Amino acid sequence: MIPLGLAFGVLVVQSGLPWWWAGLSSALIYGGSFEFLLIGMVAVAAPLVSVAVAALLVQGRHVFYALSFPLHRVGGRLGRAYSTFALTDEAYALTATERARAWSGPRILWLQLFLHLYWAGSAVAGALAGALIPAGVTGLDFALTALFTVLALDAVRDLRGDLPTPFLAAACALAARLLFPGQMLLTAFALFTVALLARRLTTSGRPAHV
Repeated sequence: MIPLGLAFGVLVVQSGLPWWWAGLSSALIYGGSFEFLLIGMVAVAAPLVSVAVAALLVQGRHVFYALSFPLHRVGGRLGRAYSTFALTDEAYALTATERARAWSGPRILWLQLFLHLYWAGSAVAGALAGALIPAGVTGLDFALTALFTVLALDAVRDLRGDLPTPFLAAACALAARLLFPGQMLLTAFALFTVALLARRLTTSGRPAHV
């Protein structure tokens, strides 16, 4: 989260936006991939309708996260409201593991809060230090891709030999890329959810192997 936030802050000031915009965005919007996209849209004064559509397409994947995120363990309306707001890729990846099934609601909330603080704090630090980094430096925007790669590798390791699942995910991504390249992310998530439900229904009646 910290290297990614630093890269985001640097890109904010190198795009001509004021340094405080990084802190405001990371605190109130708190959507990493969309915030990276939003930098360019704000810099060119994109229409609000375009911003809203982009937010829906990029952040719409969180709808699928909610299907298995342990929100039921979080108590109180304020706690659940913040947990819903702070449902990020990183928080979902950490709470979806086998070892996280015993985590309490307060632990989940503290996890999300610290991730939020790491992101916002490092974004401000990156924006303040952005003037010290030459404008010709490239590759900072690849930090987001690198983060998703790490999360994907951790998820595959946590499957413990369940090879069909990553192959199924790859097939859904490829099909979405070929059928609906303009809405690949949402299409891939939808196909993957349907495929998992179909596999669940077809295997639920089989006897377990001892």
